[in-house]
Amino acid sequence: MRGDPRHYTARMKNARSRRPATTPPIEVRGNPRQPLGMSPAQFLRVYWQKRPLLIRNAFPGLVPPIKPNDLAGLACEEGVLARLVRHDEAREHWQLKTGPLAEADFAKTGDRNWTLLVQDVDKWDADVAKLLEPFAFLPSWRLDDIMISYAEPGGGVGAHVDQYDVFLIQGLGQRHWAISTDPAAPKGFRPDIELKQLVRFEPTHEWLLEPGDILYLPPDVPHDGVAVGGPCMTISVGMRAPSRAELTGDLADYLAERLPDELRYADPDLAPVKAIGKIDAAALTRLRTALPFAAALDDDALRDWFGRFITRYRNAQTPMPPARGVPAATLHKQLTVGARLLRHPWSRLAWARGSAGATLFANGEAWPAPAAWAKALCAQREVTLSAAPSAAAEVLLLALVNAGHFVVRKARRQ
Repeated sequence: MRGDPRHYTARMKNARSRRPATTPPIEVRGNPRQPLGMSPAQFLRVYWQKRPLLIRNAFPGLVPPIKPNDLAGLACEEGVLARLVRHDEAREHWQLKTGPLAEADFAKTGDRNWTLLVQDVDKWDADVAKLLEPFAFLPSWRLDDIMISYAEPGGGVGAHVDQYDVFLIQGLGQRHWAISTDPAAPKGFRPDIELKQLVRFEPTHEWLLEPGDILYLPPDVPHDGVAVGGPCMTISVGMRAPSRAELTGDLADYLAERLPDELRYADPDLAPVKAIGKIDAAALTRLRTALPFAAALDDDALRDWFGRFITRYRNAQTPMPPARGVPAATLHKQLTVGARLLRHPWSRLAWARGSAGATLFANGEAWPAPAAWAKALCAQREVTLSAAPSAAAEVLLLALVNAGHFVVRKARRQ
């Protein structure tokens, strides 16, 4: 005999335990069925807030949903957050101008070393907003905006870090990206320019992205993108990541207003959402970890504060109420089968289920809501009525319509 088989099995187990853990690949290839190159659950488990990932051909045949001229026109509008960055390579001089811009600003740019960045483009253009659909596996209240940058060769904003997760989608042309995965990389900023550029940047990985490629970066990863070869457009899907200072400040205000005087966020374990817009128990657990003193709040109070805060946080604009309020009787007549409820582009919704029922949050406000309606209004930007709403739903819809979050449109003709 060659020995006891049990000893052989034990030796094999010990050998396997001594093998170094396999490092997940930093580059994968997507496909129409799995744009991330893997399931959302695997992406969240292995990469989300942990390590960068380059996804080749995530969106094959991608055509930018907005043309460069239209993006430039949007940057000239009042209320639009836009920046024009020019770089003088010879003098290593950077110039930043914030919007609203004018046509004359673009006449000075030339054909190299400049970039235009426009934030919240998804709020202004419905076709751009559709690019958020592939990211529906993330909580909708975690999504911040789509920023689009257009650059001529050499254009960029310099090496920097972001404090939030971002998906950088190449929409037009080519962009050279360099990143550093060195945990000891310095994060100091240059004091001589308005842009928050890193004083020192030594990349560990470099790629040339083509249209349809995605570069995912977790927070605090140094990176630098430069347009090469010709006109370049990058579509950035950014996340909301309120700092603990912001969370604490807003919660303190909330407590001061609601609690007696004597009583004085990250998600690397995220799983695909089961209900779009829902603030679930796992989110509250993370809040308690981020804010230890939040233990003084019961779940309902913590949910109520966070729902109001996260739907108000970083909103550049808010919906305007209609000039004339809609009477309850008028709305009742409008809410017929087939009628459509259209959400305002600047309306940000979330919902939660508490001890007293469901609550719908919209831009810092909260209303009691039937759970089915809260779920449907968060999940869809256009809701078509298949039946007459209940009395409780009508009360909710009346409040939302008169706050400017929704408008009612007649049923489409067949």
